[in-house]
Amino acid sequence: MSTATPDSPAQRLEEAARDNLWLHFSKLSAYKDHPVPVITKGEGCYVEDVKGKRYLDALAGLFAVQIGYDYGEEIGEVAAGQLRELPFYTNWGFAHPPSIELAAELARIAPGSLSRSFFIGSGSEAVETAWKLARQYHAAQGERRWKAIARRYAYHGTTMGALSINGIPGLRTPWEPLVPGVTHVWNTNRYHRPLEETEEEFTAFLLEDLRHAIIQADPGSVAMVIMEPMQNQGGSLAPPAGYWAGVREICDEYGILLCADEVITGLGRLGAWFGSDLYGIQPDIMTCAKGLASGYAPIGAVLATDAVAEPFAEGENVFAHGSTYGGHPLTCAIAVKNLEIMHRDGVVDHAAANQDALKGSLDQLLDLPLVGDVRGAGYFYAIELVKDKDTHETLPMDQREKLFKGYLGPALFEQGLIARCEERILPLITISPPLVAGQAEFDEITRILGDVLAEAPKHLG
Repeated sequence: MSTATPDSPAQRLEEAARDNLWLHFSKLSAYKDHPVPVITKGEGCYVEDVKGKRYLDALAGLFAVQIGYDYGEEIGEVAAGQLRELPFYTNWGFAHPPSIELAAELARIAPGSLSRSFFIGSGSEAVETAWKLARQYHAAQGERRWKAIARRYAYHGTTMGALSINGIPGLRTPWEPLVPGVTHVWNTNRYHRPLEETEEEFTAFLLEDLRHAIIQADPGSVAMVIMEPMQNQGGSLAPPAGYWAGVREICDEYGILLCADEVITGLGRLGAWFGSDLYGIQPDIMTCAKGLASGYAPIGAVLATDAVAEPFAEGENVFAHGSTYGGHPLTCAIAVKNLEIMHRDGVVDHAAANQDALKGSLDQLLDLPLVGDVRGAGYFYAIELVKDKDTHETLPMDQREKLFKGYLGPALFEQGLIARCEERILPLITISPPLVAGQAEFDEITRILGDVLAEAPKHLG
């Protein structure tokens, strides 16, 4: 592995990044005395920095790179062909072959009767679009409904509407006042419920909480309930038995649209094409993004049923929303190719066949004193650290900050593992590798996590 020497290309890149680039969700001050990590290459499940150090990407580039990093040349040929044929045209009143082909493919693989696609640039924009669509759908029906129901600590994006739907106080507070009309209900974190509570009792509690929130908000004013099939924030929170059927029943009772936010869980992340398939969800609206192009291009989509589209298919009603680059022919062409590769190479089948092996590998970490829970599905797992394994008592905040910022994050990075270390809500490490990962990668992830977490108690203070 090479190192950066004074005035080397690596050093120049690091300095330019520090001086000119504003990194997302990052403290600029953190890079005053440390170089900005500069990733230059990708291969399989690995990325390489400008100094030649390799990292196992156990986060799939933020839950996006389903097919890994080996398909750049094949997708690049499609991109080059599209740029030669039609480099750009808008979807404002016009269609083009890539957007038509992508919409048709999504209608074929999407759950339930989701048959209409509205393309946008990102997951946040997709959530924003879904809320606007729900509001305008009800308006077209002659009802004034504008409110949304989401879950506590759930992440749904960063645009002002999506941020308002977020249930994470630390992300919401700096931007308040936000868009009004959002109520947050209990999430599906069973690990921190009373130990004697049964799964059936937990489901009943959650559904009662949802119903009361709708009644409190005034059912006639609620446009949409939006939830992830498996919630990301809080640590890969799976739904208890009967939960989604109950949510669907409550939404139908009050005439509320149900939106499944599949920005993360869609396109194979949970070992099925969509989380809605896995949990039997019948959404009226669905958002997706990250895995749609496996991160090879920025794209998001909102899928809707014919019933949701119907008020806009007749008369003068128009969904007055869009963006210049939503449904860009280049990004749509890349997404079509990505889905073709996923089908051809059996990527989702591979994830389904190997998900138990991933869980089995990660479950070995439960022998460590700090590891209280390993939970998730498919290739989407969270490891929760605790103070007391028997009572599930969490680590105090001062210990979390010392452990995560002072040790865990830097230690994993030094060992060549990219994972998500998050201590704000609960002390969690998220593992979500590319869907092409196999036992060799599972073993490496578990080995590095095991070595680092075995030393973690020494850093609690």
